[in-house]
Amino acid sequence: MRVAGQVEQPELLLTQEVSFRSEGVKIPAYLARPRASGRYPGVILLHDIFGVSDHARDVARRFANVGFLAMVPDCFARIDLGFGDSLEDIRPRAASLDDRLTVADIENGAGALRSLPYCNGKVGTVGFCMGGRSALLFACRSDRVDATIDCWGGGISSDSPVTPNHPVPIVDLVGNLKRPVYAVFGAEDENPSPAHTRELRARLERAGTLGLVTMETFENAGHAFFADVRPERYREKAAFELWPKMVRFFKTHLAD
Repeated sequence: MRVAGQVEQPELLLTQEVSFRSEGVKIPAYLARPRASGRYPGVILLHDIFGVSDHARDVARRFANVGFLAMVPDCFARIDLGFGDSLEDIRPRAASLDDRLTVADIENGAGALRSLPYCNGKVGTVGFCMGGRSALLFACRSDRVDATIDCWGGGISSDSPVTPNHPVPIVDLVGNLKRPVYAVFGAEDENPSPAHTRELRARLERAGTLGLVTMETFENAGHAFFADVRPERYREKAAFELWPKMVRFFKTHLAD
């Protein structure tokens, strides 16, 4: 299987386990960066419901391999993950995350990245699935991000359940956007579906923030089409088309 952005020379990278403090809690994270000295743009990778998996770490290394300082914080550091590893067992994890604390944790992660001597001071976020929702939420709730990539973040529409943890639908917040966003969708996805994509576009247009957002739907691709560790989901053609676009977006908006 071919992998988009595959790291061919891992010896050119440095990786380590790190942590930062947020709202009184220690948040573990995985950090990857180029071995060569220099100041690099920061990227916070917000993982899906599978957590800080081998795949999430690998994608962080892919970003480091093309010149970014990439960190994967453990978005589940505050919650009890419970038992079981089937989709039915782990899907409730996303509902357990508190939006206010999610924003605080990403803000503190961004601050930790910016404080490193090899960061150029710019920080972007890229999120997949559950992490895509968190990335778009953060872009709407914080001014501590310079660019955002939301990859098929579900639960963003007006028909998403409103709960104490998720009190406001993301589409109700898009008028707060202030920095560029690249929003990625699969034409065969169900959450976010093409209808959700159309609603997001309409709400952005109504709020006057559509000009900040590049929306792209990939044909013949569904949810998690970049996840090469999930053969039933992975779509090689779409993944290879998406990867250079993500890199180019961050190179454009996170440069010194």
